[in-house]
Amino acid sequence: MGEFLAEIKCRIRETSMSLQAAQSAGDDFLADAHLSELEDLHRIAARNGIDPESA
Repeated sequence: MGEFLAEIKCRIRETSMSLQAAQSAGDDFLADAHLSELEDLHRIAARNGIDPESA
């Protein structure tokens, strides 16, 4: 579970940064895509007993 935990945290962090960059650039389409991916990652984390807010 350690490798999965590290990977999901990394993906959440990277996707959050990409979302912020897209929003700053005014790219609504890309921001929506990153938001959707982030929501999916949070669901996957929660399904595996990981608190997405701490990830």
